[in-house]
Amino acid sequence: MDFQKLCTFETFQQFWSHYGHGEDFQDVIEREFTRIKGTTYLDHAATTLYPESLVRGYFQDISRNVYGNPHSHNPSSRLTHDTVERVRYRVLQHFNASPEEYSVIFTSGCTAALKLVAESFPWRPPTESEAGSHFCYLTDNHTSVVGIRGLTSARGVVALPVCPQEVEKRAKDEAGGGEDVICQTPHLFCYPAQSNFSGKKYPLSHVKGIQARRLYPACDHHGRWFVLLDAAAHVSCSPLNLQDCPADFIPISFYKMFGFPTGLGALLVRTDAAGILKKTYFGGGTAAAYLSGEDYYVHAANLSDRFEDGTVSFLDIIAVNHGFEALYRITGGMHNIQQHTFGLARYTYMLLSSLCHGNGRPVAQIYTEGQFESPRTQGAILNFNLMDSHGQIIGYSQVDRMASLYNIHVRTGCFCNTGACQSFLGISNQQMRRNLQAGHVCGDSVDVVDGQPTGSVRVSFGYMSTFEDCQKFLSFVAECFVEKPVTVDHVRLEKLKTATAASRGINEDPPIKITNGEICKVGEKEKPSEASLTGFGLRESNSHGGACTLTNIYIYPIKSCGAHEVHNWPMGPLGLLYDRSWMVVNGNGVCLSQKRVQRLCLIRPQVHLPSDKLLLQAPGMDTISVPLENNSQTHTSHEVCQSKVCGDRVETVDCGDEAASWLSDFLGQPCRLIRQSPNFTRDMKKRPSGAATASTSLSLVNEAQYLMINRASVELIQKLMSSRQDDSNRDQLLDTQNVISRFRANLVIAGVEPFEEDNWSHLIIGNTRFMVTGQCGRCQMVGVDQETGTKTKEPLMSLMACRIGKVTFGVYLTHQLPEGSTTGSVLSTGSIVKPHSS
Repeated sequence: MDFQKLCTFETFQQFWSHYGHGEDFQDVIEREFTRIKGTTYLDHAATTLYPESLVRGYFQDISRNVYGNPHSHNPSSRLTHDTVERVRYRVLQHFNASPEEYSVIFTSGCTAALKLVAESFPWRPPTESEAGSHFCYLTDNHTSVVGIRGLTSARGVVALPVCPQEVEKRAKDEAGGGEDVICQTPHLFCYPAQSNFSGKKYPLSHVKGIQARRLYPACDHHGRWFVLLDAAAHVSCSPLNLQDCPADFIPISFYKMFGFPTGLGALLVRTDAAGILKKTYFGGGTAAAYLSGEDYYVHAANLSDRFEDGTVSFLDIIAVNHGFEALYRITGGMHNIQQHTFGLARYTYMLLSSLCHGNGRPVAQIYTEGQFESPRTQGAILNFNLMDSHGQIIGYSQVDRMASLYNIHVRTGCFCNTGACQSFLGISNQQMRRNLQAGHVCGDSVDVVDGQPTGSVRVSFGYMSTFEDCQKFLSFVAECFVEKPVTVDHVRLEKLKTATAASRGINEDPPIKITNGEICKVGEKEKPSEASLTGFGLRESNSHGGACTLTNIYIYPIKSCGAHEVHNWPMGPLGLLYDRSWMVVNGNGVCLSQKRVQRLCLIRPQVHLPSDKLLLQAPGMDTISVPLENNSQTHTSHEVCQSKVCGDRVETVDCGDEAASWLSDFLGQPCRLIRQSPNFTRDMKKRPSGAATASTSLSLVNEAQYLMINRASVELIQKLMSSRQDDSNRDQLLDTQNVISRFRANLVIAGVEPFEEDNWSHLIIGNTRFMVTGQCGRCQMVGVDQETGTKTKEPLMSLMACRIGKVTFGVYLTHQLPEGSTTGSVLSTGSIVKPHSS
């Protein structure tokens, strides 16, 4: 078979079965990357390319929303803060980690993340009685890692370069002993998950091996060993599961993953290691308190706040969310990307390594330790030098110039990895110095000195790379650098082909599934029947003086949307059944509220228990339904994600495209409906005192399970509003029901004096005891008319005047479950309420 026949897609499929990310792969490429038509871009390890939908979605986002400085507290600043926090969760979710396990510190890039670790690590210089810290790194590390040596050397810390082969070769059979309990000298070992020079993937098991002191150099030095895993090159085309390799510090760059934004990276810090990092400089936003006149400083409690000096690049961080959206929408996930890009790299390797001149000499010298057997051990990078028919190296600058004429984009040089360059090209330290004396420096075009190469050529692939890219590159090499006739080493090619067939199926990593377990349907015995709801009348009560009545019950199935008034309703472990079980999030996954989107109040969800449906209704929209419970089928098809409510992280489940489309059409912006995962538990921040059996688990409410208001208090506010109105505005006076609806309470009572509820410690409704957990601090949402969605300053201004600046109204409650019960009874309007003062 001649070379031209080998450069066909049919041959590629014989070598590797994975191509693209779906049936419409080619259509997606043509739609998302029209700007590269006619260009063969093979420099994805430097930066990958961004899809057009990423930038388009980002532009629409920042055009539609007002994002303020997150250090302020106004609505635009809160939107920025919440969106940035959502992106942090999205980053951790991508790497299968939780906020309890890792923190995300945004930096200006991967190098800045490495510098942060170098400057904050508690290096100990040696003393007469104790050996100092060691900074150890693989010689196959990026310059930005080796550069930590400049800081440690100035502090008297030992810098120990380690050849990759030594790590396991010099390992000890047993882990470090009990002496490390006494010796806590901190050491740092740095290695790349994937070499940016050759694409070799180093074992992720090295992380635990070094931490446990089983591997060299940790096994030779007492103390506590930390691991910095440079993941920048790895995560561009491969999944990284931090459950399998819990490195202490993981620096990444987002442009290598998404192509946009540039100049933004992050440092992932394991919670168990966070406490050792110490800062000296403190910038804006990192201090909890300090004095300018003396040396007094208290750092922020949150790790991210502590290390993000000044205002973060929040618009770039917001773009990261669109990067994740585009990546998963186009490819389906990192497993698909890994299989696709490895297949292209392996095919190119097989043909290039088998390509020969007319005299039978090989065309390329390829720098790899293996033969591209598996995506577990090799990334989508191919590094090589071309040779003429006499076996002499063709300088990489000549290859680069010729490639540019063919509009083929490659990378040449040593790629900021001198250690790997020396190792693969056989350049000694003395030769490196002589090359410098000859005028060669990093990044120049001096490609050959004394007949020896100073660098090489690198091609690398991304998820938008195509078979045609491989084809054009291989044809370019054959046309420009092969002495005709072009021949192929078929013996070698057959060996490689056989190795590929043997590796299929057994070397493929399954995709990472991020979940906290099966989402099961609530058992029928836990779900109230229709008869139990309608059959409950007024309960008999042994009420005495001071009793009042429950006049109204409201549930708010979707947070910040309209109320659903009921007359009999069951209580669950989180409050009223299905109250605030769902919420609407924007395109960045940030919860929408009436503070920002007043039209939410026009959405009137209703829970229809007989059909197990949540009905969505709004003016001008057809009614649609969403299942009340998520079955296993829903769980597998809808994304489990993380969101934030009142500062708390919550795990949620997406409710599907139909609801998302309905909400997006009505609200005029991309948004989705999500519900709290039944497997997720969120507790109240302020637990009621003296109530050991009180339920403190929350739905998506802000502070507590129930909010109760007193009708007499409402009427007092209404009178004050009336007195504040002049005669010309009398027709705008709000009625009692309108004011009640604005305060969005679950329970409304009548029969006591205004604001008497402020002094209650607990109350009993029927046979259920409710504990008072505090007063509700009112926000600007009470200015939204729940019937029209229009916004005014009332009744908030009157409430402030009535309470003499104390903007509280209503009390928070949590119910006390009967002994041995997991659910409450049914609340009914008309029930007697028996309050008790503290």
